[in-house]
Amino acid sequence: MSMAGPESTAAAADQNRTTEGGSPPILSVQGLKVSYPVYAAKPVRAVHELDLQIAPGEIVGLVGESGSGKTSLARAIMGLLVRPGRIDGGAVTFDGRDMRAASEDELRAIRGRDIAMVIPNPRSELDPLVTVGRQIANVARAHLKIGRAEADEMAMDMLKAVQIPDPARRFRAYPHELSGGMAQRVVMAIALVCSPKFLISDDATSGLDVTVQAQVLELLRRLVRDQGAAMMFITRDIGITAHFCDRVAVIYAGEIVEEAPTLSFFENPMHPYSVMLLAAFAHNPRLREKWHKPLASNAPSHVATGCEYAPRCVHAEAECSRVRPQLRELAPGHRVRCHFPVLRDDGETGGVPSDAGEAGQ
Repeated sequence: MSMAGPESTAAAADQNRTTEGGSPPILSVQGLKVSYPVYAAKPVRAVHELDLQIAPGEIVGLVGESGSGKTSLARAIMGLLVRPGRIDGGAVTFDGRDMRAASEDELRAIRGRDIAMVIPNPRSELDPLVTVGRQIANVARAHLKIGRAEADEMAMDMLKAVQIPDPARRFRAYPHELSGGMAQRVVMAIALVCSPKFLISDDATSGLDVTVQAQVLELLRRLVRDQGAAMMFITRDIGITAHFCDRVAVIYAGEIVEEAPTLSFFENPMHPYSVMLLAAFAHNPRLREKWHKPLASNAPSHVATGCEYAPRCVHAEAECSRVRPQLRELAPGHRVRCHFPVLRDDGETGGVPSDAGEAGQ
């Protein structure tokens, strides 16, 4: 992870070569910086020296509030940053390939074939003038170089795989004839028809009601597992990651502040921001009040030095405003960017003090 000095550089290189399980990562992001220029003002920093590795077959939940940099990270990985956004530094390596060095034609070939993305608004993703079956088939034809009949058969199979009712009829339907849940399933079919190695889900179920959301999430997980793909699951709902992801990475102000296997994260959250997110998820006013410090109205969007979370942190000390904390491993596979991580009542690192159980109530 992002550390200062030659020792940390070597550590980052080692992590780039292998993941926790010992295999090379399918995706490696190292020191990524993304900003958006602003007229007559300093650029807005969206991603700051972010490091993240995802192994083949792994589902990683990227959790953070709106504006934390989740979507900017996803678009930077795919080379689809919205202008005038730009990558100021760092590396993105997918399946051993330098994505920043790839040409636009090369990126266009990779997108859809090897990397796919599911977005939260399927209506904006689908062409209103083309039937949904044809849209799925067109993606297969473009990337797999197959004939129309074979592409149509693959599209029909995908409609069945995503459990669209009456797939033969829906194949000929236009997007406006579908419900929101069915439209989201069609977008999933488009993303998965070429059996990509890596899938990005950007808050893809946020607009669905709870019942449909649960169905779509389970379906998405099954399809990803069946195809042997890896996935970065972006969400603002930390509760979803508990049942859906292998690992959780918490992002705040464009940098990873905590990263851990899912069970370790929920049993022992160590960063104050992670605890605050869990307190909000618990719908417990007393727990939220204990872990939340209102941000001053004149507080800057980013701190010049020190910890980004210090202005909101109930644990902040003088050192937090002076020195930027490094992402350090405090338990196997559990990394935290904090000078004063949360301690259990027994004094050991990890866990939520005293009323931790209330987070699950």
